Amino acid sequence: MIDRRTQARLAERMARAPAVLLLGPRQVGKSTLAHAMAASRPGAVMLDLERASDRAQLAEPELFFARHREQLVVLDEVQLMPELFSVLRPEIDAQRRPGRFLMLGSASGELLRQKSESLAGRISYLELPPVLALEQPDNLSALQQLWLRGGFPLSLLAADEAASFGWRQDFIESFLLRDLAQMGVKVAAESLHRFWRMQAHLQGQQFNASALGASLGGLAHTTVARYLDTLVDALMLRRLEPVLPNLGKRLIKSPKVYVRDSGLVHALLGLQDLDALQGHPIVGMSWEGFVIEQVAAAVAEVMPDAQLGYYRTAAGTELDVVIEQGSRRLGLEIKFSAAPTVGKGFWQALADLQPERAAVVAPVARRYPLKAAVDVLPVREIMDWLAET
Repeated sequence: MIDRRTQARLAERMARAPAVLLLGPRQVGKSTLAHAMAASRPGAVMLDLERASDRAQLAEPELFFARHREQLVVLDEVQLMPELFSVLRPEIDAQRRPGRFLMLGSASGELLRQKSESLAGRISYLELPPVLALEQPDNLSALQQLWLRGGFPLSLLAADEAASFGWRQDFIESFLLRDLAQMGVKVAAESLHRFWRMQAHLQGQQFNASALGASLGGLAHTTVARYLDTLVDALMLRRLEPVLPNLGKRLIKSPKVYVRDSGLVHALLGLQDLDALQGHPIVGMSWEGFVIEQVAAAVAEVMPDAQLGYYRTAAGTELDVVIEQGSRRLGLEIKFSAAPTVGKGFWQALADLQPERAAVVAPVARRYPLKAAVDVLPVREIMDWLAET
């Protein structure tokens, strides 16, 4: 079992909230964490809502939950029965004890949040990302393997590159043919696969629904936008919104879109090993998306109330990541180079935005200063850098 940083955070949330909703894509390790939590709670009850036999036990959910008030109840794949949230509110109010319910959601993050609004003040949300660089050995080989294979544990720990690549291809097929149907998504699997593959080709570019629809054979922009929403809600794509400060400049207002797991980027593009990846035009944007996921996970842990975005003007001035927390602002540029350099656009973006601090994240061995208040950072030091005041 990979030692996950989220395990300690989950224990902390369970110690203070009556219900915790652990979100993350399938096969990312949520059930493993839930089993570990249940093992520490005598008599814990675990229900997998994909199983008809387990769903049958919830035919009368009010009676079931009342019967198990003294035990931890774990509900896996809770997005399949979102109606349970309306039952949980009065049950939690009847016995408001921390750690009563642990729910696992594999998809439909926004849908689950909407359905669980009735639990405001009773529920804590926590996302389990794919395996992070901080959770792997501190060496270049481990970092390259994580980037190539992605952070799904079964892909990362596969016996060799062929086995890892095959697992990811099977995951994509199963997700499109089975998982989305369970979520109630009524889109042809092949159409969504083409869209997803196109997004891998366009990794990190501004989203243009009309242009993308034309490339996909004349799909309406509304259809393309719906495909995007589906894969964002399924935690497969990240929509990075632009930061729009009032600077009197023409700003790019379209979001950037990234396939969230780098291993899935490479599987969608047929890139099985490092040689194929490093010789492909996507290599720089693949690295950028990989780093953004590391940043997003670090922000969620260190600055949970912060917002993540990017900055770009019509003249081309750009900063890859802007982190805003109230009046505080931090900036990050991402470079795929062991000796990174930045151009005028980076310095102009800093002049425009006036961040408290900035850094360039690159595949370097150690942190070093580039200029006053601007450092070059290895991926593993993002979390520490964010935590500095």
